[in-house]
Amino acid sequence: MKKLILLCVVSAVLGATSAIILYDPPQTETLTVAQDVPAWSPPDQGPALDDSQMTPDERVNIAVYEATNRSAVNIATRSVQTDRFFMRELTSQGEGSGIVIDRQGHILTNFHVIDGAREVQVTLHDGMTFPASLVGTDPATDVAVLKIEVPEESLHPVTFGSSTGLKVGQRVFAIGNPFGLERTLSTGIISSLNRSLPRRNRGGTIKSIIQIDAAINPGSSGGPLLDSQGRMIGMNTAIASKTGDSAGVGFAVPINTIARVVPQLIQDGRVLRADIGIARVHEIKQGLLVYALVPGGAAAEAGLQGPKIIRRRQGPFVYRTIDISAADLIVAVDGKPVRTADDLLTIVESKQPGDEVEVTVIRNGKKRRVTVLLEAEE
Repeated sequence: MKKLILLCVVSAVLGATSAIILYDPPQTETLTVAQDVPAWSPPDQGPALDDSQMTPDERVNIAVYEATNRSAVNIATRSVQTDRFFMRELTSQGEGSGIVIDRQGHILTNFHVIDGAREVQVTLHDGMTFPASLVGTDPATDVAVLKIEVPEESLHPVTFGSSTGLKVGQRVFAIGNPFGLERTLSTGIISSLNRSLPRRNRGGTIKSIIQIDAAINPGSSGGPLLDSQGRMIGMNTAIASKTGDSAGVGFAVPINTIARVVPQLIQDGRVLRADIGIARVHEIKQGLLVYALVPGGAAAEAGLQGPKIIRRRQGPFVYRTIDISAADLIVAVDGKPVRTADDLLTIVESKQPGDEVEVTVIRNGKKRRVTVLLEAEE
């Protein structure tokens, strides 16, 4: 037994000795930096892009922006609302865009931008901010005019164009202050014409609206919509979106509407408007096809006709078709030819509630004259 224990001890000692002899610790290497490797430097920059290297589209974009961006202003509002539960006043702030329209300090914007505001501040292109007073509003077209007291040399009025003859597919440019980012340019095309847009919290619709796909985001309302010559053809007013951000569907009030409204706002502070009671028309080569009448309105009371609705029952189902051929085709008002919705609005809005107009229509291939007693627009 003692011999066995002695052998185990001897084996353990010999094993440990072998492990010590066989173990070869790693050698530590010393890193050295090569002295002949140059330090990294950025590559040479190419020459700046000049006009000759830009595409025609880029040159147009730049020209429009440089010619018009100083006409766009930022509008900041402050409103106060009463918390009925806690009986205290709550202050809220808002932002929008506006347009310098003359050297007297008149600023064009949307009515909804300044609706309910107690204080309005206008910031010009040079960063100077001025308090604004309200001159007049027209909720029916979502138009408002403000005024600031500022030296004429600080103002750069926009150039008015025309919304007559606009085409779907025509290129447009929008300038505004989306999310407070001043004088931002976006581009797109006219997506549709003669849209109707529901008025904000007031019922009814704004007619003859331009639909565009240029990006319009919160804060862009009230900014100018421009053509490729830098002329204002509309004022951006709304977007169609479930999130509140641009979804490629924007709307603008046409400049012809603005040109009719603004002089009245500057002179009287409001627009007293006559209404013919036609909700929607379709422009064709021969004139205006009546698509919809206001129920109980002036045109309907006078006997003007829209499309005929035909209902047909088949078994348990009722099918509805619309007979466009039954609709009146308006070719003149008071003897003046009308070819566009703007032609009709121009004549009607030049009248007063209670005036009569003679509407010439083609019905069933025959020309007729219908006298319409204009009502006051609600």
